[in-house]
Amino acid sequence: MEKRNWIITGVSTGLGRAFAQAALAAGHTVVGTVRSEKDLRAFEALGPGHAHGRILDVTDGDAASGVVAEVERSVGPLDVVVANAGYGLEGTFEETPLAEVRRQFEVNVFGAVATLQAALPHMRRRRRGHLMAVTSMGGLMAVPGMSAYCGSKFALEGILESLGKEVARFGIHVTAIEPGSFRTDWAGRSMTRAARTVDDYDELFTPIREARQKASGNQLGNPAKAGEAVVHITSVEQPPSHLVLGSDALRLVTAARTAVDEDIRAWEALSRTTDFAEGAQL
Repeated sequence: MEKRNWIITGVSTGLGRAFAQAALAAGHTVVGTVRSEKDLRAFEALGPGHAHGRILDVTDGDAASGVVAEVERSVGPLDVVVANAGYGLEGTFEETPLAEVRRQFEVNVFGAVATLQAALPHMRRRRRGHLMAVTSMGGLMAVPGMSAYCGSKFALEGILESLGKEVARFGIHVTAIEPGSFRTDWAGRSMTRAARTVDDYDELFTPIREARQKASGNQLGNPAKAGEAVVHITSVEQPPSHLVLGSDALRLVTAARTAVDEDIRAWEALSRTTDFAEGAQL
């Protein structure tokens, strides 16, 4: 396998750490972004000489551009970018404060956009590269109590799909990574939970929150295997635009897409009634 230079945001824990470890194990050089000096040192210890830490708040677009430019000079041309940094915000739509929704989008959407935009000009000039971002199975389906999170991931999915069609002509691949439930801290200490304020949602949401907390640390997905899958797609000639990870994600995403297809078919006749009878005026 050709050795490549990677940058992955959010490598202190979770899937970001797993992606970085898999890339390092395959012999690649990985720049990982973290939020503290302690995490930076811990990351660089994973692969002395090959693991390079950088401190970055992904919501600072200027800082993201600066880090990428510096890495291009000091480490080498970037071949693979993984915008992984993000977090989960749990809460029903009505109970989630607007400020928390904005913060969710600031990190999960705009943080990823800043990272990808920082790297894209360098890849475009070289006419090669692979841009990836971690969305979620929650970017292709939605569950109660995660409206802000799913909304942010649906938004990122749309951005990536459009981006992929823009840059394919430059030899740049774009992949949305869509994990299911993996054994990380995502549903535990890493998750932000909106305060409960409306009793009417107790019957629906209390069991969901309790089940998620109970499942934390016992999920089906193996982060190391997710890392291996992500490394694998960087070595194929035509990597996927969508990489769903986990059998739970496959099941839930398939069911959600089937439901959309059924709605389209059921209301097709009504959909067609909204055209002008004489057709488009060209």
